[in-house]
Amino acid sequence: MHSIDIAMALTFVVIASTVVLYALERYSIEAVALGSVSAFIVIFSIFPVTIADGQAVTTADFLAGFANPALITVICLLIIGQGLFQTDALEGPAKSIVKMTRGRSQRATIPILIAVAVLSAFLNNTPVVVMFLPILTAVAATVGQAPARVLMPLSFIAILGGMTTLIGSSTNLLVANYAAQSSDLKLSFFSFTPIGLIIASVGAVYVFFVMPHLMKNRKTMAEEFQATSGKQFIAQIEITYGHPLVGVEAVSGMFPKLKDMTVRLVQRGQKPILPPFENVVLSPGDTVIVAATRTALANALARRQPLMEAESDANTPGRENQAAQPGSLSLAEVVVAPASRLMGRTLPQSGFYTETGCLVMGIQRRSRMPRMAMNDIRLEAGDVLLVAGSEDEIARLRGNRDVLLLDWSTTEVPRKRYAPRALAIFACVVALAASGLVPIVSAAVAGTFAMIASGCLNIRQAMRAIDSRIFMLVGASLAGAVALEATGGATAIASALVYMLKGASPPVILSALFFIVMILTNFLSNNAAAVLFTPIAINLATQIGQKPEAFVVCLIIAANTSFATPVGYQTNLIVMGPGHYRFIDFMRAGAPLALILWLTFSIVAPWYYGL
Repeated sequence: MHSIDIAMALTFVVIASTVVLYALERYSIEAVALGSVSAFIVIFSIFPVTIADGQAVTTADFLAGFANPALITVICLLIIGQGLFQTDALEGPAKSIVKMTRGRSQRATIPILIAVAVLSAFLNNTPVVVMFLPILTAVAATVGQAPARVLMPLSFIAILGGMTTLIGSSTNLLVANYAAQSSDLKLSFFSFTPIGLIIASVGAVYVFFVMPHLMKNRKTMAEEFQATSGKQFIAQIEITYGHPLVGVEAVSGMFPKLKDMTVRLVQRGQKPILPPFENVVLSPGDTVIVAATRTALANALARRQPLMEAESDANTPGRENQAAQPGSLSLAEVVVAPASRLMGRTLPQSGFYTETGCLVMGIQRRSRMPRMAMNDIRLEAGDVLLVAGSEDEIARLRGNRDVLLLDWSTTEVPRKRYAPRALAIFACVVALAASGLVPIVSAAVAGTFAMIASGCLNIRQAMRAIDSRIFMLVGASLAGAVALEATGGATAIASALVYMLKGASPPVILSALFFIVMILTNFLSNNAAAVLFTPIAINLATQIGQKPEAFVVCLIIAANTSFATPVGYQTNLIVMGPGHYRFIDFMRAGAPLALILWLTFSIVAPWYYGL
């Protein structure tokens, strides 16, 4: 046996083992991916393989995937999406969508996904998914739904829409151009739109009505804790000159601008005003005591005109620049420890702010909700304090013996005042990528720099957006593609298909071609699968005396059925991080969709093309 045959066999073993280990999830995706790359390097070092131009496959060829433009594009788009998240730039549009659909999540997401499918037929799928990912995430958050419920359907619907026109996917153009060069087949813009719409419509029904039942909520530990936290904090809002609440009048006993909070008391000098609040107009000098959730207090801090200040005294040393750094503020929860020096003291008496630099924004007491000013409440062991400060100040609370920091509770206050510039950057990136004026990787890299340079993100937040699973998955899958092509493994699969189908009827050949390409496109890139099988598809049609159009269209649609793995298509990778998906999630939800499309095509195509 020649060394190239041994290398091919070992390549198949490594790829099969990698897929199985991904699916079992016994080991981390990063470890499995790194192991597969290491295996390829060792195999090709022991059994050297040369490619067509006579050059040997080297370690550099297997590592080149980690600098692939597609990978850089995905990472940059994730960072840009993080910039939209940090600024809450899409909160307004999301609330509008939810309001129009009366808060029903199913009604809110289906029209958006239909719009995605239509746009994907005429634009590159990647910028369409990038455009709608933060919108769907915001809509899901607004209706209390996990992102995992909507983001994988977003990717799948974009892929389905892309298989209906000639420009819907780069794969479609690639196959059409190759077919035009090697045969008389000239596909026009809408040549395969009718059969593409039939296939995509069947897939859309599955995505809308079946797939939601197969999806699992995937949340980080912090989100799991926070999602169950509807507890109320006592907080106070100091009304100063120029404050947004000056002149606000109570309507039907409530203050419209504080609809997310319960006003428990308005302290006017020495006079407490208790509810119901009739004809009360807020004025400078008033202190409004409210009961509110952590989310409501964070929104009050994040507004462009904040209802609450995150500093107790503008002249306090070390705090003068707090207002100039609106995005550097974090919120966390701490518990007053037993035997703490804070017990029995009010906040002004405790010196907590002076000692820690963190300002207490609210107090939560499980036993009762006191009706008094927050600064008049004497602290007890077990009280939960909502504190605001910089990341370093919050981190230093871990060493404080008077309070216990709940690490999972630390989150940053959104930079809402930067929302317009984040939206502008995002719009420019999508417009440039969709227009084709510049490569999408160039637009994504420039957009990432603009997000950081404009202050929408800092470097730490940008780095946090990079998902190590995506980085390793893409690099390892591209290394596998190099090994398959160098050893002739991909060509061997195609040749075996031609041999096995000799003498079969045209519908059977067409169905088998679809099935083989459908499997390979989930492990190779769809473009690689398309390039490999285009000459085979045309050759098959010629051998059995059929026109090549049915076989070329079969290849186009099959190469787009990249649903069963996250490495199957770029949009799957884009949604993997924000949706907190695992490899098995794509197999669970995507493999049935791929099989449904295969069966649909096997039934419809022979009728449509008269085979």
